[in-house]
Amino acid sequence: MEWRCHLKLEKYHTPNGEDIAGLEPYEVIERDDNLLMYGGVSCLWQCLLGNGTATADQTLTYFSNARAALGVGDSNTAAAATQTDLQASSNKLRKAMDATYPQHTDATTSGAASIVFKSTFGSSDANYAWQEWGTFNSATAATGRMLNRKVESLGTKSSGTSWALTITLSIA
Repeated sequence: MEWRCHLKLEKYHTPNGEDIAGLEPYEVIERDDNLLMYGGVSCLWQCLLGNGTATADQTLTYFSNARAALGVGDSNTAAAATQTDLQASSNKLRKAMDATYPQHTDATTSGAASIVFKSTFGSSDANYAWQEWGTFNSATAATGRMLNRKVESLGTKSSGTSWALTITLSIA
């Protein structure tokens, strides 16, 4: 079995800051792969052992709807498993989960081997070149743990657009 990651980025025109529900994206990007961070994996193992917490912004906080976030930044610094945050100096933002995310179906079949995270970055959020992204157990900058990180150019977001970032993690 191996760790897998799939990214889907849906880009919408939202000049008036409207909700993306019912809108058609003007572009969709799908890509695979990323790098697990040592601290993020340690958090998973600690939570598996019962050492996690629902308390916000802790290193062992659960990756729940109330705590998880996806982050984007403009750094193209290579990913390293020892990193604890996105590498951008100022242009980086962690965005809380959309309602009902993360999603996981509990079962004993292969469909139970994945979890889906989704955050929507509105018209005024993260308007810069998206060069890196990651999954976090805290929406607060410089707190919690980063589970994974990927360096790749996803385009430059501007005001008047909303981008929905979906990350599917699986073991297959």
